[in-house]
Amino acid sequence: IFQLLSGPGTHASRIAVIASDGVITLTGSTRSYSAKLAAEESVKRVRGVRGVVSEIQVTPLSERTDTDVAKDAVHALRAHVSVPRTVTVTVHRGALTLEGVVEWMFQKTAAGAAVAHLDGINGVVNQITVKPSVSVGEIEADVVAALHRIAVVDARHIRVALDDSTVTLSGHVSSCHEKEEAGRAAW
Repeated sequence: IFQLLSGPGTHASRIAVIASDGVITLTGSTRSYSAKLAAEESVKRVRGVRGVVSEIQVTPLSERTDTDVAKDAVHALRAHVSVPRTVTVTVHRGALTLEGVVEWMFQKTAAGAAVAHLDGINGVVNQITVKPSVSVGEIEADVVAALHRIAVVDARHIRVALDDSTVTLSGHVSSCHEKEEAGRAAW
């Protein structure tokens, strides 16, 4: 795990790792929110990890006002062509909250990625609602096909259930990373 945490932007010497029954607890500090995310993603890739508790504190090198952070966030969102103008941002003590309605999951993901690397933030809460405009009848077959296309996901152990426009994935996977990839494939 130490090697995974030593990637670009992270400083493994500032992060402590505690493992117990498939749950990894990360403590310590990073200089940026993106470094915190990188540390969390690194441990999720470890086989057998079933959960991650992140107690990593973000302590930016310089203090920025919420107004400055909000302006940067608005510019970052506008700079991404895949993020519609329906997305808004609220900043409180360096924590960003994204809200609005989009048609596609990639738009919600793009909005989160657009602001994750901004200086002076300590967290992002992505509350954007996805309201697709596709027919419910096509969804289940498309999700199953998408799961089978993803190499990192063993689709044989995942069941797809559809209730109105809500897709539920159930079954067993071998890591948090595989679980997240199955969710991305379903979207």
